[in-house]
Amino acid sequence: MFGLDADTTNNLVVGGLVYLGMVVAAFWLAMIIWAYRDMRARSRDALAQWLVALLVAVLNLPGLLIYLFLRPRETLSEAYERSLEEEALLQEIEEKPVCPACRQKVDPEWQACPHCHTRLKKPCIRCGRMLELPWDLCPHCATPQPASYGEPAYSGAPAEEVGLPKLSRRERRAARTSAASSSSGSIEFVDGE
Repeated sequence: MFGLDADTTNNLVVGGLVYLGMVVAAFWLAMIIWAYRDMRARSRDALAQWLVALLVAVLNLPGLLIYLFLRPRETLSEAYERSLEEEALLQEIEEKPVCPACRQKVDPEWQACPHCHTRLKKPCIRCGRMLELPWDLCPHCATPQPASYGEPAYSGAPAEEVGLPKLSRRERRAARTSAASSSSGSIEFVDGE
């Protein structure tokens, strides 16, 4: 028909088959290498990595499909990044207190929320350190705290009976003036509890 003899036709067919065989072998080898590398990125288990490579080598395309169905969802680096993000979020939640009224972030040492003016803490009458609003005793200097803003007054035993230091009249006056001067200003407190 085109003037090709049988010998030339056989050579072309053999050459085509050899080329096709090389492409199939390269594709087969590439699937094995890809599966091994992918499993290596998803697991530290060396045995699992070699088993996946063997599965793809023996079963070829069906082995690759089986591996794709069974492989771990995320790579080791993705799992590590996700755990870092979760840890950062948890740390941010734990470290940053929020105002009970407006839910804005506040500093643990603030006496009032700068956004909505809700009272967050109260100063100790003796040492001036910030205390939680319901506390009626300073944990730093063991001084009973007076009632304020509708809180019940300190109703425990006298200071000497519970081992607390009794304050002199001068110390109480100095503590009150220091507390008043540290809490004075133009802040208007709103009960937020």
